[in-house]
Amino acid sequence: MKKSQHEHICVAQYLRMSTEHQRYSIENQEEYLKSYASQHNMLIKHTYNDAGKSGVTLSGRDGLKQLLTDVLSGGINIEAVLVYDVSRFGRFQDPDEAAHYSFLLKQHKVKVIYCAEPISDEHPEIAMLALPVLRFGAANYSKNLSDKVFLGQINLAKKGFRQGGLCGYGLRRLLIDENNKPKEILRFGQRKSIQSDRVILIPGPNDEVDVVNKIFDMFIFGNMPEFLIAQKLNEINIFGENKLKWTRSKVNQILTNEKYIGNNVYNKKSFKLKSKHIKNDESDWVRCENAYQPVIKKKKFLLAQKIIKARGEHFSNEKILGYLKDKLSTVGYINKKIIDQDDIGPSSSLIASRFGGLISAYKLIGFKPLIDYSYVDINQELRKNKVVFIERIKAGFNYFSCGTSSETRKDIIINGEVVVNALIAKCSVKNPSNVKWNINFNNIKGADILLVIRMDGTNKDIEDYYIFPSIEAFSNKLTLKQKNILKHDVYRFDDLSLLYLLLKPVNVREVRHNELQPH
Repeated sequence: MKKSQHEHICVAQYLRMSTEHQRYSIENQEEYLKSYASQHNMLIKHTYNDAGKSGVTLSGRDGLKQLLTDVLSGGINIEAVLVYDVSRFGRFQDPDEAAHYSFLLKQHKVKVIYCAEPISDEHPEIAMLALPVLRFGAANYSKNLSDKVFLGQINLAKKGFRQGGLCGYGLRRLLIDENNKPKEILRFGQRKSIQSDRVILIPGPNDEVDVVNKIFDMFIFGNMPEFLIAQKLNEINIFGENKLKWTRSKVNQILTNEKYIGNNVYNKKSFKLKSKHIKNDESDWVRCENAYQPVIKKKKFLLAQKIIKARGEHFSNEKILGYLKDKLSTVGYINKKIIDQDDIGPSSSLIASRFGGLISAYKLIGFKPLIDYSYVDINQELRKNKVVFIERIKAGFNYFSCGTSSETRKDIIINGEVVVNALIAKCSVKNPSNVKWNINFNNIKGADILLVIRMDGTNKDIEDYYIFPSIEAFSNKLTLKQKNILKHDVYRFDDLSLLYLLLKPVNVREVRHNELQPH
């Protein structure tokens, strides 16, 4: 990339900052890249900016998307893209994603230069080794930061401080300082600006508090279901949160949410590192009782819960199945949305809890959805078999005099020291030429060895094993095929005899004695 002294190298610069540190401010990055360009005879012709954007995914990063589009379409003519460091390009949880975008640029003769990283063109073999390590480190930083933030949020939630989300009808968010002194009531969409400040909930305006109590009274003493309560409020022009009309679900949220009796409940759902929202078991919820001033009396709230529970018990299994048959014959099809739109019938959650899932209930009435849900049965069977596999593996270790114990359903602790984490890899067969095993390394913590049990095409028997040292976890997700690259298949084994022998305890004195014996 050498030019004459008077002929500049045309480049673009890519700037990204999330929120974690002033050192990575857009201004500081721009100043550094400007200095780098000047020292290397470069002219920055284009700037792409993703201020305040997470580097975990490409989603929402319009600057990087536009850069890729402009280069790939030939919209700009440059020889390189200047980035402050590897983490500014992205903290992608799969390091191969960062490599993919870099390769796309490279195909169009555009190099990515990480100006603050010690990667030199003079030693390309070192760069090939260093870049994957730096990408993995950038990804791991986000994961560790996410874990630390989550633990901090749990700690604050236990103390009764609100951790995001809408306050709800009849409530308001109050900002307090580090000494718990009130500062101001936050408007809709307004956030705190000082890190040491905290947010709690307080009762809202009196007219809204009266409506919340009216809803409970209509439900408890008026024997009115949620859809009739919503209809009644809309008829008399009483609007809900943000001046929207009431619905069955909005009324139900008020009747079932503990914040109206002053409890702070956190971690009902999880959403880490741009992954999908998942509902957590109630045992994983974080609850702080009497955190706020209540809007309604606890006795009234508990009475409403008792009615809701009894209402569910009113639907016998036979009645639920009869309801589903009638709905199917009337509508011609059933799914979760159709069930929940019916204000009188049982909810989809009640049906799922009774029969172990909606699919199980569908089977009992002879209904087969258009979508193939056979994977549900396979997953249930694999969960059962995993317990058997773990016990079988532990028996193998015990045979070789290894002491075993477990702290979770997937951990095997050998001799109180080495932690083996066992994962089941389900076989996915779309057609004979498209067979794969998707392995998810998320939530693997503290393991020394990652043992992947790969299932055969029936998902009933074991095909083979992959034994990865934890330091070789290539990314959060890994896809194996029938034929894999060498760096993966070097860890493949037909059985676990080698693992048993490697972890078999030995008498150091005997080994030393045998070494000293003449051969």
